[in-house]
Amino acid sequence: MPQNDDVRFTSSSLKIPLNPPKPSPFNFPFGSQIAKTRNSLAQLVDSVRTRSEFKQFNFSRFWNRLAESAHSAFPSRDRRSSLLCSASLSLTRSAESAQSEDKQYERLLFVPKSALLCSASLALTRAADESSSSSQKGLNPSRSDEERVLISEVLVRNKDGEELERKDLEMEALQALKASRDNSALTVREVQEDVHRIIYSGYFQSCIPVAMDTRDGIRLVFQVEPNQEFQGLVCDGANVLPAKFLEDAFRDGYGKVINLRCLDEAITSINKWYAERGFFALVSDVEILSGGILRLQVSEAEVNNISIRFLDRKTGEPTTGKTKPETILRQLTTKKGQVYSILQAKRDVDTVLTMGIMEDVSIIPQPAGDTGKVDMVMNVVERPNGGFSAGGGISSGITSGPLSGLIGSFAYSHRNVLGRSQKLNISLERGQIDSIFRINYTDPWIEGDDKRTSRTIMVQNSRTPGTLVHGDQPAGSSLTIGRVTAGIEFSQPIRPKWSGTSGLFFQHAGVYDEKGDPVIKDHFSSPLTASGKIHDNMLLAKFESVYTGSGDHGSSMFAVSMEQGLPVLSEWLSFNRVNARARKGVEIGPARLLLSLSGGHVVGNFPPHEAFAIGGTNSVRGYEEGDVGSGRSYAVGCGEISFPMLGPVEGVCFADYGTDLGSGPTVLGDPAGARLKPGSGYGYGFGIRVDSPLGPLRLEYAFNDKHAKRFHFGVGHRN
Repeated sequence: MPQNDDVRFTSSSLKIPLNPPKPSPFNFPFGSQIAKTRNSLAQLVDSVRTRSEFKQFNFSRFWNRLAESAHSAFPSRDRRSSLLCSASLSLTRSAESAQSEDKQYERLLFVPKSALLCSASLALTRAADESSSSSQKGLNPSRSDEERVLISEVLVRNKDGEELERKDLEMEALQALKASRDNSALTVREVQEDVHRIIYSGYFQSCIPVAMDTRDGIRLVFQVEPNQEFQGLVCDGANVLPAKFLEDAFRDGYGKVINLRCLDEAITSINKWYAERGFFALVSDVEILSGGILRLQVSEAEVNNISIRFLDRKTGEPTTGKTKPETILRQLTTKKGQVYSILQAKRDVDTVLTMGIMEDVSIIPQPAGDTGKVDMVMNVVERPNGGFSAGGGISSGITSGPLSGLIGSFAYSHRNVLGRSQKLNISLERGQIDSIFRINYTDPWIEGDDKRTSRTIMVQNSRTPGTLVHGDQPAGSSLTIGRVTAGIEFSQPIRPKWSGTSGLFFQHAGVYDEKGDPVIKDHFSSPLTASGKIHDNMLLAKFESVYTGSGDHGSSMFAVSMEQGLPVLSEWLSFNRVNARARKGVEIGPARLLLSLSGGHVVGNFPPHEAFAIGGTNSVRGYEEGDVGSGRSYAVGCGEISFPMLGPVEGVCFADYGTDLGSGPTVLGDPAGARLKPGSGYGYGFGIRVDSPLGPLRLEYAFNDKHAKRFHFGVGHRN
């Protein structure tokens, strides 16, 4: 077959340069292994298209000789075919380039892309004498690029010029062609672009177009070398990537010819899995081994060391902290040897902030030398450990008087006893009738416990108004409930958003008149104690479980608690009390609908003042405190729609309903029946709320079903 001896074409290895990485949202440099990142097939085609060899080559005599061959009736058999252009793909990486990338280690950023899939080569050379001759004639290369040659037939063959064994691959190559068709006039550029299209189909590692003179004209043959069939996968370095995810990513390719575009998509999906979970990891290298085995190298940045650095509150310079480092480190879920995750690190920051002893917390990941690992440095700024404070509040049990419900408070607190985040609180609250003295000592994490169990020891002496159940005393007299309580409580997280609490408390309770003398019956001759004595003693076992959504007041919440009186001594009370609360918030445009429901029941012998009181600011608005009823059982429902008004001010419309479920007469002495409380009722109204340093300030105006009207003022959210 005639061939062109005066034109020679050679291919050489071409390393596709990495594009400069985009700034990472994590802003963190990686090790040299992660530095070996990817280039897409689009970069391959672009680099091939911009090769300067084509622009420098003079094609005039080349096309003239092709034309002569096409018009020759009996072409000579010693004339050879002309190679128009060539392209090839490789999955290798030069040692020089790898070393160069290692030197750029400090400048690398996280780029969630797949690994370098391929490199390409494309070159055209000619004999020295022909090059010199054409140069002397001063031919225009750009013009010759556009000259067309009539092609009579277009074929796809293997690298030996024989038919492909797999006809489906032949069809893939033919379908990739755009310009090259039977009986078409082609330019070098059009053939070159069709070579790119065959390579870009992903099924072939090389493609060489060859022009042959035949009796019927010039035949254009694309000699291709298909990729191997995918027979297996080896993945190194993937410690956190689920094996099932990896299998699913490559499942459809088993037994099929490896398609580099599909391979690129699979690698991109792996890198996306890492990025979505905040892991500092990616596929850093890809290699096709003999036998169709695909080898992936995954680079995961493991945590090498974790250290705590205390910073001065004013200067920001390193200083000596008062908190023991192990107290902070045990709060972290990130441990040595784990793959570093920015999302997990953020959760650790939030956890340390909730300890209440830090003013600011941040985590700075740093490369651990040339190991490809990460050193995690946590910068913390401590708050002042303790001090005195004063404040005020409102009691819901006071409904009359010149200082109705006003409470003043004075407290001393220490947030970080012994540098272990243990808290000591001593407080005194005093109002017109209310008086509470409390000592709390809390260890937020018992040493040696791996369940994050906290322990609180509490002693409290309180005096609270008895008007909720035993109001309407004659001549303005009032009753006060006195309680002395001491106990211990344990709490721990059960699962995300769920926490559990259990405790044991001893309570010594009694009722006092306005002179401070103990009494056992009220004005209506209703008993005030369950035992008939001046004081009731009880040992209470408490259990509570709480679910919280986002933690905001408008988020979902569910809580259920139970108290069991343990009659260790015969005169101690025995009863069981169950109480539950639920809340659900729904966004409706700029407004928010908040639905809440609470209820409870008591079984056994309990003091009347421990009955469920219904009505008031935190129950059924439009009624005074406890004026709906007091029973052994209760249920209260509330619906609110709040909407923004101006800055921190928002408006609210509400409706409440409460009932004792007919249980009022079952309370010892029937205090609700003696005071003619209805046992059920509803209220509705509107109001405004203002965010303040003390919490939300609530001013509400309500109407009830008895056609009464009432203002309600409160601090904080409804219970």
